[in-house]
Amino acid sequence: MRLIEATIRLLAKNGPGEVKARSVTSEAGVSTMGVYTHFGGVPELLRAVADEGLQRLVAAFEQVPITDDPFADLCALSLACRGVARSNPHLYDLMFGLSIHGRYGPSWGPASQASSEHSPAFKVAYTHLVSACTRMVDAKCVRKTEPSLIAMQLWSAVHGFVMLELAGHFSEVADPPSEILVPLCSNVVIGLGAVREKVEASTAAVLTNWAGPSKTKAEVLSARKSRKRK
Repeated sequence: MRLIEATIRLLAKNGPGEVKARSVTSEAGVSTMGVYTHFGGVPELLRAVADEGLQRLVAAFEQVPITDDPFADLCALSLACRGVARSNPHLYDLMFGLSIHGRYGPSWGPASQASSEHSPAFKVAYTHLVSACTRMVDAKCVRKTEPSLIAMQLWSAVHGFVMLELAGHFSEVADPPSEILVPLCSNVVIGLGAVREKVEASTAAVLTNWAGPSKTKAEVLSARKSRKRK
């Protein structure tokens, strides 16, 4: 675990280019052989690090309470995903194979050998999303649609937003989560037949209980009221 935590710290400080056996073991305070003894090599260590990142995503999802409003829960899950990504962007990249070390496939193998099996932590994280989508379909909030397909659409939307924001886009927007991310999720479910007024009520409830990384809740609400007056 020391080597995994040391790698995560190096990713946060210096990015994936500095993740080498010598730098990781120096950060962890162990001998270089530790990487090979415990993991077999740097690629295997990085897979363990990516899995730890996915487990952190699961932990963040498990902090989102299940309510009687499944769409509000989906919005809260999207904000939780964004929070995990912003806490260590390079770790998030590694989780999804987007760094220079990334070799992500559904089974954590080369794409040519990938099977339909996802890593266990990814499965657990994804289950939270599918569960909320299932409750949304069962409550007839949207047209009868396979919940897993809705989950794939929402996952794609959230992941796309997160990657663009981490790359420095949306800097001209005062509050990207409430002005882009949550409306993006809203538009997906409205397109699936959800009633706009109900969706807007759900998102308002979620955003009332969420404050952006550099804003207090009062500032977020004040900015939203200001936009409505305009």
